[in-house]
Amino acid sequence: MICRALRVPRLRGEATRRALQDRGLLRPGVRIRVDQDDLLFPLVDSVEVPGDWGPIETDEFIPVAQPPVREYGDLLADGTGRSPAVPRSFDVIGDIVVVRIPDGSPVEPRRIGEALRAFVPGTRLVGADRGVQGPYRIRLLDRLAGTGSWATVHVEHGLRLHVDLERAYFSPRLAHEHHRVASEVRSGETVFDLCCGVGPFAAHIARTGRARRIVAIDSNPEAIELLKRTLAAMPAASPVEARTMGVEEFLKAPEVADRAILNLPHEGIKYLPPLMGRVARGGTIHYYEITPRGRLENRGKELVSESAEGSRWQCVGARRVHAYSPQADLIGYTLERTE
Repeated sequence: MICRALRVPRLRGEATRRALQDRGLLRPGVRIRVDQDDLLFPLVDSVEVPGDWGPIETDEFIPVAQPPVREYGDLLADGTGRSPAVPRSFDVIGDIVVVRIPDGSPVEPRRIGEALRAFVPGTRLVGADRGVQGPYRIRLLDRLAGTGSWATVHVEHGLRLHVDLERAYFSPRLAHEHHRVASEVRSGETVFDLCCGVGPFAAHIARTGRARRIVAIDSNPEAIELLKRTLAAMPAASPVEARTMGVEEFLKAPEVADRAILNLPHEGIKYLPPLMGRVARGGTIHYYEITPRGRLENRGKELVSESAEGSRWQCVGARRVHAYSPQADLIGYTLERTE
């Protein structure tokens, strides 16, 4: 293989290799050449190298057989084949990849974005997640690689959900929960989906056609519009009333459900007691909360006992949905009304 090369003295070899690798200038897949007291570093095409680093030549290099790429970090490996420390987990939402990059990352975020875009088939856009803000919990995203808007269509268990990460919060990590809860809905039930976001629970339940009525509410009008787009593209199923409304306002009404979903992990506990009074006898609440690992064993009983309605309820299950931090998990609690 013939390509451009940077010639430097061997004594400067390791420092030069690291500098080229960090800036994405070192051509992968070919061997660095030794020429007496100098090293020749193969360079990627059409990229300028600072003029004081050394002379640029054109030389022939020997290709190196590349091992199969098993992790996206392999695409960032240096000349010795060592992969840098990069975040191992990331979310794929439609044709968008979202990754959380810790402060002080040894690899430039832009390079992480390009590697993820090359690693995940069909990726159009890669963003760095800097957390959520505001009452609607909108993600703060830095564009790392790719083009286009943050709107996409995300597919879960064959269901096409309209998502826009700039307008409404969505996490793909509850895909199994969306499907599981929908599978438990019985024929003729009325279902409340509180703080529904873009409505994945409501849409999955509607698709089964078993619910008599579904009421999905969220205070973010953008999220409700996205849910309506999802529902409009679905075949005939259970009717869904998608409302822009706060939980406090909704719980003042006398409507009663057979099943309710409350997925507001950091604040939902303040709405759980009044919601218990809005579910019929024999009904179910699917409640999601960030729970410290040391409290999980007794937390289900606490949720019931701390409410004035608790004597009518029991916790019949607690499921670990996913890790939230080294000390806590997102837990899905199933509460049933006994009388």
